[in-house]
Amino acid sequence: MTLASVLLLTSCSGTPGDSGDHKHRTSASPGRTSADSSGSGPSTGPLGTVPPDPARLPRTRADARDLVARVIADPDSFGPGVVKRSPYESDPATWPVLGQDCVWQQQKPGHSVLATLTRSFEVPAEPGKGPLRLAAVVTVHRTREDAAWEMAESIEETMRCPTQQLAEGEFIGSMVAAALLGGEATQTNSEDALSETGQYQSSELGGPHYYAWQQAQTLQFTVAVTGKGAKGRTEREVDALVTQAQAAMLVRLESAVKKQS
Repeated sequence: MTLASVLLLTSCSGTPGDSGDHKHRTSASPGRTSADSSGSGPSTGPLGTVPPDPARLPRTRADARDLVARVIADPDSFGPGVVKRSPYESDPATWPVLGQDCVWQQQKPGHSVLATLTRSFEVPAEPGKGPLRLAAVVTVHRTREDAAWEMAESIEETMRCPTQQLAEGEFIGSMVAAALLGGEATQTNSEDALSETGQYQSSELGGPHYYAWQQAQTLQFTVAVTGKGAKGRTEREVDALVTQAQAAMLVRLESAVKKQS
């Protein structure tokens, strides 16, 4: 499967679910050899319209963790009214994997992953409106090919599991996905971009509510944002928060690795 064209993937019937605060993928398939296994190192290429500086691309886990800390969203990345949730940050030694049973599990990151981190946020509940929950994820792979593979697996997982269990009592479903390569339509700040919308339901917040997820890949990096709606929250409100934080992280990423004038 290629990301070159827009894909519309509509789920079959089932319990509407939630894609969770930590929706991202398993990187390289088992047995897949990453492109840098021969020592060639991370590949380089366009980041938006600004070329990267190969010397600023992380090659060690320590460098990758430092970059993640500089790129990942904070509450201000979303705009006013967004606060940290507890726990705020995920365990960097784990990341989510979608099992064959369509249930998300925390596992050790694959060999292709140098560093990954998820942060959780929310817009607190107010009269007539439930808490709008958000998450941001940054992952640094060893190579661009590994990052691109993560994007491809994202589409395949939506097709394989139209309904997914994020955690006990949390589900997403009725998913529709669209993918754009860099330069297609208005997609100019990453090499690949993937978005998903659908329905979120939880034992705590009820539902179905609107769910949105965006992920972008450029070079060896992926950045993603999730928004889970609640009572009284509009699709426009969720989409605006997700889009703003995603754009903020891509700007930070470009600044972190571009060539200095």
